[in-house]
Amino acid sequence: MQNFLDPAILFFVFGVVAGLLKSDLEVPQPIAKFLSLYLLMAIGLKGGFALAASGLEPSIALSLGAALTMAFLVPVLGYSFLKTRVSRFDAAAVAASYGSVSAVTFVAAMQYLDGKGLAPGGHMAVAMVLMESPAVIVAVTLANMLRQQQVASVAVSGSGVAVMSGGHGASVGKILHESLTNGVHMLLIASLLIGYMSGEAGKAMMHPFSFDLFKGMLAFFLLDMGLTVAKSLGSVRDKSPVLIAYAALAPLVHASIALLLSAALGLPVPDATLLMVLSASASYIVVPAVLRYAIPEANPSMYLGLALGITFPLNILIGIPLYTYAAQTVLS
Repeated sequence: MQNFLDPAILFFVFGVVAGLLKSDLEVPQPIAKFLSLYLLMAIGLKGGFALAASGLEPSIALSLGAALTMAFLVPVLGYSFLKTRVSRFDAAAVAASYGSVSAVTFVAAMQYLDGKGLAPGGHMAVAMVLMESPAVIVAVTLANMLRQQQVASVAVSGSGVAVMSGGHGASVGKILHESLTNGVHMLLIASLLIGYMSGEAGKAMMHPFSFDLFKGMLAFFLLDMGLTVAKSLGSVRDKSPVLIAYAALAPLVHASIALLLSAALGLPVPDATLLMVLSASASYIVVPAVLRYAIPEANPSMYLGLALGITFPLNILIGIPLYTYAAQTVLS
């Protein structure tokens, strides 16, 4: 209940309601972009300051290793489940979206944990960056394999039709380069490094920017996200019950696996909670932009609509407090 009384969450709910009522309320695109850049810069700085204070401890490697494990495991599980229920290109694209992460969900979870006095390590911002690309690599590799199979099938059929697989082929190296040089990633990494290098002195100088303004900016951004979610709900209505169930239940499965992994590795509650949040989230900004180029055979309304219309609001409203409670119950 405490999460529903958080002003930032209430603004998100208001945005959804306003959008569903067809209100003309909107956040201009340049302002929405500025807000997203601010949040990433602020969370990077806060992570860097925390990392400078705690130091590079060996336990950090465990958390980052767990993050990488989940980043590869989730898309493999997603594709295995979906490949017989939708087209295999759609299955690869949806698996990539759910194997990757949502920066906004991560930011909201950080704010929630701070409010409960559970300060996570600054290295979890690094974990978020590490978890962005593996799912895309897995999906692109699967898509290229599917194209090769299609070409081989045509050749075996003896139809005499020449099919070139390079037209839609995507180099894993190129996709990885685009992911790592994406402006969002670069800003987050740079902010993390700057926070780490400047330490306590930098924290004191940037406190009004990265701490005092953070809550208000997050509320404003979640208002815009609420309006966006309301617009995306229409694209979800015609989806099959299996896909809708996947979008609602797969995050719980992924979070549960992350919790078991955290318990096995002895991760602290805040780090485990964020690992669960990252594993349960789905990308609806960076990865869909890459997938439009990398897997053009997939239907964007499917992987974007499910991630933004179902998974994102469920994580924001219910998932974050649920994952926190589960981590505290199992690991405390």
